[in-house]
Amino acid sequence: MDMDYAHYMLTEGAKGKENPVPSSPSSDAYRKQLAETLNMNRTRILAFKNKPPAPVDLVPHEMTSTFPQEKTVKPRRFIPQSSERTLDAPDLVDDYYLNLLDWGSGNVLAIALGNTVYLWDATNGSTSELVTVEDETGPVTSVNWAPDGRHIAIGLNNSEVQLWDTASYRQLRTLRGGHRQRVGSLAWNNHILTTGGMDGRIVNNDVRIRSHIVETYRGHEQEVCGLKWSASGQQLASGGNDNLLYIWDRATASSNSATRWLHRLEDHTSAVKALAWCPFQGNLLASGGGSGDRCIKFWNTHTGACLNSVDTGSQVCSLLWNKNERELLSSHGFTQNQLTLWKYPSMVKMAELTGHTSRVLFMAQSPDGCTVASAAADETLRFWNVFGAPETTKAAPKARAEPFSHLNRIR
Repeated sequence: MDMDYAHYMLTEGAKGKENPVPSSPSSDAYRKQLAETLNMNRTRILAFKNKPPAPVDLVPHEMTSTFPQEKTVKPRRFIPQSSERTLDAPDLVDDYYLNLLDWGSGNVLAIALGNTVYLWDATNGSTSELVTVEDETGPVTSVNWAPDGRHIAIGLNNSEVQLWDTASYRQLRTLRGGHRQRVGSLAWNNHILTTGGMDGRIVNNDVRIRSHIVETYRGHEQEVCGLKWSASGQQLASGGNDNLLYIWDRATASSNSATRWLHRLEDHTSAVKALAWCPFQGNLLASGGGSGDRCIKFWNTHTGACLNSVDTGSQVCSLLWNKNERELLSSHGFTQNQLTLWKYPSMVKMAELTGHTSRVLFMAQSPDGCTVASAAADETLRFWNVFGAPETTKAAPKARAEPFSHLNRIR
């Protein structure tokens, strides 16, 4: 850029246009000579006399190759379309309202087949029989592991609940008096065992004390078939054959009278059994309806608002959230008897897993979140590697053999 010419135009050239000043003949002659010398015919002030210099790299070229040029795209996870193992499960009761499968924190799977509860240790593949109840007591109608992965609750057809220590194969106690009919649903909240019965009652039992009934929730008019405590232990979700979904708040529980619900949700048009609390949003609950409803609904349990509803086209028997990704797995009945993996919150189908030939009544998730076990009315138990490996262990070598590698049959 010609700085001399620019300075002249800014200081002298502008005086004759907007701000004229008196001048003498000698000064006019001087300005004329100066204008000729500076070539006043030029109109571009910002003009290079010579070719502009090449730009200078602030970062050496050899260093730029080490920087990522674009955001790395996460590869899509491979989802096997078939089960990795199938086991026989004879005498599995074909009853939508029961809960006969659970996978404990000790990596042991419990399943009730008729009057007997079996245990499978996923670490070493060993199989054992925990208990067989008498015909007048059974069949077993529900099983649920305590948080410690050692103790297990067993609901029975005669309205009683047994507590067992699986390390010593010893029955610790029997809970009586809470229900008048079978106990089809169980849920632990630390030392509180919540039981749901065909009589519509929900009972909180403190297993540490002799008089174990500490709270009662009354709202359902028919069988309670779904019970799930939130991760915080503050809210309880219950579903029943009366098509109702209740949210109960632990803070309002009373030992003197029946506790009133926080929310009474009537949107489902069939029995509500499938319940699952979201692992990454504490007040988000997913619920599934029976054959007359077929919908998965999502709820804000603080406000009671229904956030979304998706018609799956078939009976929803069970729901599980992926612990590592924003995904939801549902199991279904007629016509496909499939497991469906959904992306949340878009609810786009990611995969449909088929193989069962009758409705998939129960699902349970391994403690590491990788494997899902499903039990169906076709009397088979299948294992699916549907959720993949946790992020923290994907790059690590396998430390143990494949779970259930030594099993080929339940009994």
